[in-house]
Amino acid sequence: MKGHELLADAFGRVHEAVHAAVDGLDLDQLHRRLDDDANPVGWLVWHLTRVQDDHVAEVAGLEQVWSGQGFEAKFGTPYPTAAVGYGQSSHEVGKLNVPSVELLTGYHDAVHAQTLAYVGTLTDGDFDRVVDTRWDPPVTLGVRLVSVVNDTLQHAGQAAYVRGILLREA
Repeated sequence: MKGHELLADAFGRVHEAVHAAVDGLDLDQLHRRLDDDANPVGWLVWHLTRVQDDHVAEVAGLEQVWSGQGFEAKFGTPYPTAAVGYGQSSHEVGKLNVPSVELLTGYHDAVHAQTLAYVGTLTDGDFDRVVDTRWDPPVTLGVRLVSVVNDTLQHAGQAAYVRGILLREA
C-alpha cells in the first residue's frame, strides 16, 4: 500500500464517521449542548471540517473550500473567514447556527473531495517535505496530514458520543 492510499483510507473513515454522527439528527439536536459549555454536534462537525479544509488547503497550495466554494456565505457564521474554531470560547461556540444538516454534510463532502484529490497526487517521497518550520523539529507533510486525521477523527468521535446521548434522550 502506498502512503497516499493509506491517507485516503484514513480520511475516508473520518468522512464515514461524520455522516454517521449527524445522520437522522434534526436541527435542534445538531445545536443542543449537553451543558452550558459542551460543544454541540453541529459545531464539532463544522470545526473538524474547517480544520481539515484549512490545513490541507495550506499544504496543497489550494484555496479553502470554505471561501472558494461559497460555504462561508451559505453558513453566515459570525466568525472571521479564517476561523476554524480553535481556541473559541464557549460563548463563541454557541454563536454557530448551522442552517441545515445537508449544508453541513455538503461542506464536509466538498472538503473530503478536495482532500482526496490532493492526497491522490502524492508520492511517498512527498511526505518528508517540511511544511511548517515553526516547530522543533519542523513539521513534514506526512506528519501534518496524520495530525489532521487524528484531530478530525477525535472530533468525529466526540460528535458520535454526543449524538448517542441525544438519541437516548429522544
